[in-house]
Amino acid sequence: MTLKKFKPVTPGQRFATVPSFDEITKDKPERSLIEPMRKSGGRNAQGRVTVRHRGGGHKRYYRVVDFRRDKDGVPAKVAAVEYDPNRSARLALLRYADGEKRYILAPEGLAVGDTVLSGPDAEIRPGNAMPLRGIPIGTMIHNIELAPNRGGQMARAAGTAAQVMAKEGEYAHVRLPSGEVRLVRVDCKATIGQVSNLEHDSVTLGKAGRKRWLGVRPGVRGVAMDPASHPHGGGEGRSPIGMPGPVSPWGKPTLGAKTRKPKLSDQFIVKRRK
Repeated sequence: MTLKKFKPVTPGQRFATVPSFDEITKDKPERSLIEPMRKSGGRNAQGRVTVRHRGGGHKRYYRVVDFRRDKDGVPAKVAAVEYDPNRSARLALLRYADGEKRYILAPEGLAVGDTVLSGPDAEIRPGNAMPLRGIPIGTMIHNIELAPNRGGQMARAAGTAAQVMAKEGEYAHVRLPSGEVRLVRVDCKATIGQVSNLEHDSVTLGKAGRKRWLGVRPGVRGVAMDPASHPHGGGEGRSPIGMPGPVSPWGKPTLGAKTRKPKLSDQFIVKRRK
């Protein structure tokens, strides 16, 4: 995939880049695999805003993606590579030998007409899924399960890949894209290869409107507010924060302050990302 630049006919086009979508082979999604999506506007079940700066954006359908890859032993042919507005990666539409259709995250290098397989007998080839027990050390993987049969939860974003570092008893050492090394049970499934759309991180939106199309509303700096609206606000002219460290609108330390609470799964972290 390459990025397209524009002749700057308008100010918004001067720095904007968009994907070329060369790998996309089908414009409309598979109707049997889409569901309607309701926008939340960042609000929870009580109607309170729990995530700020959400709202608007283009209407989307949810594509039902097979993260479990539980159709073992049945070969599937890649029918199309599609765009998904709900994630950064591309999707591959699989047509199984028994006629069933499913979406999976498209790995880099997977093309229309390729055959993929899941299960312990699958080959080490991009798009094939199998338990970590059968994946050689050093292999790049994605869509990794945290618990057997739960479905892949790690390394699903565009261009990401984890690596099998070692195996010890019932656990494999997996290095995640963040640099964290984690113990994962060898019965957990993972997909071979790196997630597609490698240049997603290099896309420049170019104008505020493109951010609004994605459903992201503007954020205002605390120092630009008055003291009643934010702890950083007030002062004559441009003034510094004027306190021991940056805080949120509710006075909680932010920008680098640790918020992670001890979790049961911390025992499985061999090396932290920091």
